[in-house]
Amino acid sequence: MKKRKNIITVAIDSPAAAGAGTQAKMISKAYNLIYLDTGKIYRYVGNLKLIYGTNFNYQLVKKKINKINIKDLNNKKLLADKIALSASIIAKDNKIRNLVKKFQLNIAYNPPIKFAGSVLDGRDITSVIMKDAMFKFFITADLKTRAKRRYLEYKKLKNKISFKEVLKNLEKRDYLDKNRKNSPLRRTKDSILINTSKLSKKASFYKIKAIMDKKIRN
Repeated sequence: MKKRKNIITVAIDSPAAAGAGTQAKMISKAYNLIYLDTGKIYRYVGNLKLIYGTNFNYQLVKKKINKINIKDLNNKKLLADKIALSASIIAKDNKIRNLVKKFQLNIAYNPPIKFAGSVLDGRDITSVIMKDAMFKFFITADLKTRAKRRYLEYKKLKNKISFKEVLKNLEKRDYLDKNRKNSPLRRTKDSILINTSKLSKKASFYKIKAIMDKKIRN
């Protein structure tokens, strides 16, 4: 696969609701990078599984992914817990993972010319998709903090779900992400740890920006 030269590439891994998506969006805006929430692709496919049921198959996924637009992934309905859990199960399928990987690699290394590079966040971005990224971050936060953030997101969307349910679902999601056979969530040795538990969105971003600016200037 051909790669655009002299571009900024940022890879971010994190457990669910750690704030990685927010930081990735802020990074993309500050450095004019195309942003891809890779988890949304799996949620998109996970939703297809829920919609098509027994008619769900590899060819269907291939057809849909070939036509996918990043804007299609901004559907707030994809935030539903049942879709997130379906996505975790789908992510175990090697054939589907390969389809998704091809899509991710193209966005990561061949972003549209109008962008100075790319920033991707997910579960296996630093360890599998963008091993040679210019910047690699592992963004995390403690479980209760993440559950509270996700709960507040659902309240804004008027989703009727209790904090206890959100906490339980996140625990299950963490287990699935860390223990799946293919590309489990893990922090790579060369990833910079950013713990957002006690940091505001802006404070977290400034910490990341300082690291990036220093390397870009050099």
